Amino acid sequence: MAEFVGAVDQGTTSTRFMIFDHDGAEVARHQLEHEQVLPRAGWVEHNPVEIWERTSSVVQTALGKAGLCADDLAGVGITNQRETTVIWDRRTGRPLHNAIVWQDTRTDRIATALDRDGRGDVIRHRAGLPPATYFAGGKIQWILENVPGVREAAERGDALFGTTDTWLLWNLTGGRDGGLHLTDVTNASRTMLMDLETLDWDEELLGFFGVPRAMLPEIRPSSSAEAYGATRASGPFAGEVPITGILGDQQAATVGQVCFAPGEAKNTYGTGNFMLLNTGTEIVRSQAGLITTPAYQLGDEPCVYALEGSIAVTGSAVQWLRDQLGIIAGAADSEHLASQVEDNGGVYFVPAFSGLFAPYWRSDARGAIVGLSRFNTNAHVARATLEAICYQSKDVVDAMEQDSGVRLEVLRVDGGVTANELCMQIQADVLGVPVSRPEVAETTALGAAYAAGLAVGFWKDTDELRANWHESRRWEPTWDDAQRAEGHAGWRKAVDRTLGWVDVD
Repeated sequence: MAEFVGAVDQGTTSTRFMIFDHDGAEVARHQLEHEQVLPRAGWVEHNPVEIWERTSSVVQTALGKAGLCADDLAGVGITNQRETTVIWDRRTGRPLHNAIVWQDTRTDRIATALDRDGRGDVIRHRAGLPPATYFAGGKIQWILENVPGVREAAERGDALFGTTDTWLLWNLTGGRDGGLHLTDVTNASRTMLMDLETLDWDEELLGFFGVPRAMLPEIRPSSSAEAYGATRASGPFAGEVPITGILGDQQAATVGQVCFAPGEAKNTYGTGNFMLLNTGTEIVRSQAGLITTPAYQLGDEPCVYALEGSIAVTGSAVQWLRDQLGIIAGAADSEHLASQVEDNGGVYFVPAFSGLFAPYWRSDARGAIVGLSRFNTNAHVARATLEAICYQSKDVVDAMEQDSGVRLEVLRVDGGVTANELCMQIQADVLGVPVSRPEVAETTALGAAYAAGLAVGFWKDTDELRANWHESRRWEPTWDDAQRAEGHAGWRKAVDRTLGWVDVD
């Protein structure tokens, strides 16, 4: 009997494969970064072939580390960066353009035009999303309009679209030789093309972007024993393993944090920050700048929805300190540098590199460091970077409380940035509530494994998953109310300085 479940976690900066046992404990992992392609200001791309090659490599290496083979896995789940758009030729298996990443802003004119004639309101109501560069629909339209031959191929049914889950699934299940063209409700919901109520592609929304239905994958539940086929023996698993779960990365983290009851929330700290609040089977339409999205759909059960606050740049701001400014050698150094000062010294950093996402949704914003004087050092900039992560999360918490009427009592956190203990202390101080990190901080991969394992009976129900959750660390707030209010007021002034920087026609 198979004793383990695997998860492919295809993220914005890297891809990994993780293996878990029945207790939800990590057995093995391997992770590889991929190149960030930046052709011009505001454009962010990935090479889909490189991502597939990295996926194959991490699967093989992790299985080798654990001394396991395909027969040892009860199932495999896939989780992924959600809105990143891949279009490829079904006959050759080759991408027709680099993947356009969710952070990319080249579609700002497309997004802005949607609000001019009322189409934006239709998208908000039907898809639960504001028209924004973030989502995949505009990226598909851009490729169809700007890459020669793609529209003709799409009309013939030869050009296939998918977010990276679909791209990987197609390759894992055979590629040109019968690969399955499928996705789940959580990823489909990030396109501006899916109806939240029917959980299917909407013809009117497709018409807004000029997207032929033939290029779209079939939408399936997030967890299903019959949904996604099996890996090919000729692929990286060197055997047949059922692929039984797919979840967009932030929905996967929601499952990994076992937020299965309405009112439970988590915040994932990765390249960006993403907070989700479970609203049950009710579709709650935000009035405060949040996204309404499927949280997950388990088998034949009704879809469970969430309110989401999406923040474009958090962990990637720390990478910017490393790669562009060169003031730290590695991400972990940000904590040491920032801890050299007691506060931000009046400096605020708003990392609006891709505009501002929730709750502002301003594509005309750009990054700014404000409040500088001769007194300030690189330590103040590092501290301001960590504070930016936390203040952006506070903006989302405030919007979530406005929409739901639920006062946050504890924030469950996960993701790579939670290893930065100073950042998590600042988060507790800024919010004024405790911050709780589980023993398994990388809950995105765990959530994909849970979805896959539930489908095949490896775990019998969500109560069994709850029993696996254990707290590793808790941070209590230390700021008083006056300090908290003063800090947030300075942050809001800084945000105001970033707005209207780019002229959008």
